[in-house]
Amino acid sequence: MTVKISQTPELQAFFKEVSGANSDQGSPRAKQLLLRLVNEVARIVEDLEVTDDEFWAAVDYLNRLGARNEAGLLVAGLGIEHFLDLLQDARDADAGYVGGTPRTIEGPLYVAGAPLSQGEARLDDGSEEGGATALFLEGVVRDTDGNPVPGAIVDLWHANTRGTYSYFDSSQSEYNLRRRIVTDAEGRYRARSIVPSGYGCNPAGPTQECLDLLGRHGQRPAHIHYFISAAGYRHLTTQINLSGDKYLWDDFAFATRDGLVGQVVFVDDQAAARARGVDGRHAALEFDFQLQPAASQAGEQRSQRPRVLQES
Repeated sequence: MTVKISQTPELQAFFKEVSGANSDQGSPRAKQLLLRLVNEVARIVEDLEVTDDEFWAAVDYLNRLGARNEAGLLVAGLGIEHFLDLLQDARDADAGYVGGTPRTIEGPLYVAGAPLSQGEARLDDGSEEGGATALFLEGVVRDTDGNPVPGAIVDLWHANTRGTYSYFDSSQSEYNLRRRIVTDAEGRYRARSIVPSGYGCNPAGPTQECLDLLGRHGQRPAHIHYFISAAGYRHLTTQINLSGDKYLWDDFAFATRDGLVGQVVFVDDQAAARARGVDGRHAALEFDFQLQPAASQAGEQRSQRPRVLQES
């Protein structure tokens, strides 16, 4: 077939009708996006000679992806969430925003409303004590001139030793390994937790099914997620991936970036352990953050991405 029927005037008029372009009701933005989407799908079907069987298999896949709540996971796995970060980096550069800690993907496992502490907090509930390695985490939130930012909220969350997260893993207590810490007068936050494990996509899930077709693994290195916010500063969504992990630079979600590798130091000294209130080997990690100044109050806010237990 030499003629691309998707580009004929008749089909273009049909696609405009489908997208509601002929109606003065509804959302102009939704119409614009849907018109582009319908056109792109039609061109893919036509240009790549997609068969009926392939098309309906894709529809079935999308149904199963949604039923398993894995759309957010697949978006990360296909690099689209990383692309959004790169796109925002480019927009920031054009707007003159420079410096600060790099952003990276949020992922789909944030839960709002974690307990709020002043200066320091313990993240874990003690349920893995004796099996997990205690982790002592601290750092300073600064501005791009190096000045400490007191009163910043450090909202952090991570997986347990089995690579699962509270709320999504019903065996864990509420808000296990999730806390919000307000930085002290020196801009410092401190936390006691456990060394998290990396993890992989559910091998029977639709995300891994897609990755298998692409010849890719679905593994993530051990990491800790952060939201950092403060009045007068741009909200930062980021995460630190832990040094020494096999998948540190081979993260299926493409979240590892220069400047976001946390150097974990394992300590075997018993006197140091006693000073920290633990017995035996433990780990320490120090990681500082820099926030960019916000040009407006809107810049202080995180995105309106739908999340579990949305903030009021």
